[in-house]
Amino acid sequence: MFRNGSRRVACGLLALAVVLGLALASDAPAQGKKLKIGVVYDYTGPFAGGGSELHALGAKIMIDYFIKKGGVEGYQIEAVYADAQSKPDVAINEAVRLIEQEKVDMLLGFYSSAECVPAAARVEQLKKFMWITTCISSAVLENRHLKYVFRAQPSGRQFGLMSMDFLAQSAKSKLGREAKDVRVAIIHEDGAYGTDVSKGNEEGAKKAGFTIVLKEGYAATAPDLSALVTKLKRGRPDVIFHTGYNPDITLFLRQAREQGLRFSALIGHGAGYGVYDKLKESLGRDVNYFFNVDPISIWLTNDKSLRAPLPAMVKMVGEEYDKARPGTQVRSAHVGMSASNTYVFMTEVLPRAIKKYGGVDAEALRKAALEVDLPEGGTMLGFGVKFEGEAAPMSGQNDRAFPVILQYVDDKPYLVWPKSQQQREPVLPLPGSSPYAAQ
Repeated sequence: MFRNGSRRVACGLLALAVVLGLALASDAPAQGKKLKIGVVYDYTGPFAGGGSELHALGAKIMIDYFIKKGGVEGYQIEAVYADAQSKPDVAINEAVRLIEQEKVDMLLGFYSSAECVPAAARVEQLKKFMWITTCISSAVLENRHLKYVFRAQPSGRQFGLMSMDFLAQSAKSKLGREAKDVRVAIIHEDGAYGTDVSKGNEEGAKKAGFTIVLKEGYAATAPDLSALVTKLKRGRPDVIFHTGYNPDITLFLRQAREQGLRFSALIGHGAGYGVYDKLKESLGRDVNYFFNVDPISIWLTNDKSLRAPLPAMVKMVGEEYDKARPGTQVRSAHVGMSASNTYVFMTEVLPRAIKKYGGVDAEALRKAALEVDLPEGGTMLGFGVKFEGEAAPMSGQNDRAFPVILQYVDDKPYLVWPKSQQQREPVLPLPGSSPYAAQ
C-alpha cells in the first residue's frame, strides 16, 4: 500500500511521464521530416569533362551548405547522386530509379539537353517535381505544358539570339561592314542543345540581315570533322557561331588550324566553351580572344547590383570551388551557375512550399515555384526569377533569365556584352597573333 505522500509522488511522476511521452511523440515527426533530393549529372562520358562535372560540383556545394546548416524550415536535406553517363537512356533510367527505388521527393540537375528532354517527360508522368539547373534547350519545355518541371536557366533560343544581336550591334564599328555584307556560319552538335541554339542563331541572323554561308549540325561523338572544316573554308565566313561540348570543340579547332581555316571571330555558346581550363589544356593560346555566351559567372557580377545575402554566398561558393579544384586558372561559370540555381530552390521555393503549402510533395513545390518573384539582382547570376504558368507556351521557364557574352583575353574572362555589364571593349576582329585570324 502507498502512503498518501508516496501516492501523490507516484501520480505526479506518472503524469510527468505521460506529458513527456506526448511531447516526444509530437516531436518525433518533426525530427523525421526530410527532403530527399535525387541529383542527376554526367560524371562519366564526354559530357562530364564538357561541363557536367562542374555543374555537379556547384549543386553539391550548395546542397552541402544547407545540410550543414541543419536543413530548411525543420526539414533535413538528403541527396542521392546518380550518374547519367552522358547517355539519354541512362538519364531516364536513373531518374526513374531514384523516384521508384530510392523514394526521392524530387529531382535536381540535368546537364545535357538530349537527356533533359525525355527525362522531363518521364518525371512529369511520374508526378514528381524536377528542378533543372542547367540544360537550356527550348524543347525541354516548349508547348509541353509540364506542371512539375521548372528551369531557372535562360533557354537555348536566348543564347542564339544574344550572340547574333552582339554581332549586329558591333559589325559596323568593329568590322567596318554593313550587316548584309557580313558572312556568318552556324555549326552545332546535332542534339537538342545545339539544335535549339542554332535556331536562335538563324532567327537572329535573318533579323539582322547577315548572309548565312553555312548552317550544319554534326554528331558530338564524330571522330572526324575535317569535311565540316572544308565546307567552312569554301563558305569563307567572317564569324563562326559554334555550339558544342568537348572533345568535339577541340577536334574541330585542331582540324580547323591544320586545314588553314581563317575567320574574324568565333562565338561559342556555353557547354565546352564555358570550361576555359579544358580549352586551354587542349588548345593552348589558340583560344585567346574567343567569345562565349553563358549566364554570367557569379565571380564577375557587380556585388552592388545583388541583394544583400548574395555576395557572401558568392564568396562561399568560390572558396569551396578552390578547395575542390585547387589550381584552377579561371573559375568556370558552370560551377556558379548551378550553385546559384540550386540556391534559388533552397531559399525561395522550398521554404514557401513547407510554410505555405504544408510540405515537399510535387504539388506544394509547384505552387511555391510559381510564386517566386525576384527582380533583376535577385540571384547570384544577376537576373531575376519569374516562371511562366502552365498555360504558357514555355511553362516552367524563368522569364527573367538572360545570358551574357564574355571574351577570353590572356587567360582572363571579360564581360563584353550587353553594354550595361561591359568590363572592356570586345576585341574584334581576331588580332594577327591568332592562328585563325583572317589574312
